[in-house]
Amino acid sequence: MYSQVPQAPPAVLAIAASDPSGGAGIQADLLTLASMGCHPLSVLTAITVQNTSGVEELLPLDADWVADQARCILEDVPVAAFKVGVLGSVDVASAVAEVIADYPDVPLILDPVLASGRGDELAGEDLIEALREMLIPQTTILTPNTMELRRLIEDDGFELDEDAPVDQAAMASHLIGMGCEYVLVTGTHAASADVINVLYHSEGEFRRDAWPRLPGSYHGSGCTLASAVAAMLARGLDIGDAVREAQEYTWQTLKSGYRIGMGQRLPDRLFWARDAADEADAGGEDSA
Repeated sequence: MYSQVPQAPPAVLAIAASDPSGGAGIQADLLTLASMGCHPLSVLTAITVQNTSGVEELLPLDADWVADQARCILEDVPVAAFKVGVLGSVDVASAVAEVIADYPDVPLILDPVLASGRGDELAGEDLIEALREMLIPQTTILTPNTMELRRLIEDDGFELDEDAPVDQAAMASHLIGMGCEYVLVTGTHAASADVINVLYHSEGEFRRDAWPRLPGSYHGSGCTLASAVAAMLARGLDIGDAVREAQEYTWQTLKSGYRIGMGQRLPDRLFWARDAADEADAGGEDSA
């Protein structure tokens, strides 16, 4: 007698650049999605030369190749969410936007990675403009940190007063006015004692979460958070719960983070499996 075939987990398509260190980029997306109970699909947008210290070079792929990767898998597999990271060029951004436009009912989580943790630029003004015009209007949740938030709106007619306190809510509202549904502003670059993450929508602040600030810096925390949000939406959680659960998961990966090179620490996206293994080992020792 044949056993019943297990139900497939929800599939999420990650569209991003590669990172040989495994700390960020498409590798981080895939590991996060799998860790959170989804089947990860991938479309590569660019190849990078980087390690845990920073990005040395970025080579965008041909835009037709990017579009063909996406259309080929989407013709075969229904997806429950899109997660978009580094795109690499205006042509690639345009190709990705055109593909995603054919799936208006699938949530899009856009992580606007504009620079590496070291500050290496990954998007010039032309690419930022392409994000504003082609992808942000299709976005369900945009996940900028405070520095990315500022760059996304500073050349779009938004008046920034260098001497006045930053009006984060107004900046988020400006992005929502471009067409995205929610903006999750992360406080990792702020000077506050806790990391304050705020989710905004058309009526203002939707939810606010505070997390103890951990020491050190991490490579791939933004990729992890955005992919975790995509995973939770794919698994059927509503927006508020998805964002909360994704933050909890991300904070735990950072708390358990480790250093494998000479640069930043990497999130441990399988912390729960290692915790379970440690508990099992401890139980075995007690039994012995």
